[in-house]
Amino acid sequence: MYLRLQDHIQATEPLAGASGSDRSIDNGNAMPNGFKRSCLTLFVSTLFALWAGAAAAQGATKGTSGLPLPRFVTLKSARVNLRIGPSTDYATSWMYTRAGLPVEIIQEYDNWRRIRDTDGTEGWVNQTLLSGERSALAAPWMKGKGDDVYVNMRRDGQAGSAVIAKLQPGVLMRLLECNGTWCRAEVDGTKGWVAQGEIWGAYPGEAFK
Repeated sequence: MYLRLQDHIQATEPLAGASGSDRSIDNGNAMPNGFKRSCLTLFVSTLFALWAGAAAAQGATKGTSGLPLPRFVTLKSARVNLRIGPSTDYATSWMYTRAGLPVEIIQEYDNWRRIRDTDGTEGWVNQTLLSGERSALAAPWMKGKGDDVYVNMRRDGQAGSAVIAKLQPGVLMRLLECNGTWCRAEVDGTKGWVAQGEIWGAYPGEAFK
């Protein structure tokens, strides 16, 4: 069984710029291009970098929610706007168009979460658009390395177990549990085990059910 990336497209869209302004997304809020936006982006980045630095200096490992940082979650909605700051007043820099994609929460502010995706893109989303359910991508760092590169899904969580599916890099899977070395996952109704080091969506050594 071969599961290809084309069947599990990680849908994201950069916002196309209209002449003189970005596309308006929520509540008609639009941010002009050019110098003003650059200054605002720099200001927001600096402000929250200072905030994060102060928290780190105090040895903080948990966010305002009391949950650990960083941590993996998934996108709950099929349309999620990524903003440059923690409010709908800030411009949208990116749009995710598929629910279930894994992202990392790396910072919290009120009911907003700063997230990072598999490409390293960062921004802010409202917590209501995130879910505690877990998912992962099969070795996204191996995309484009060749047509014969796969992540093996095995019947059991051990290296010698039978291979029941081969997942192309970037294939999205639902995580059912991880034991720190292997994760039990489901793709299109097929359930099996994948090596934890070959996915993006669970930390090395992380265990959960």
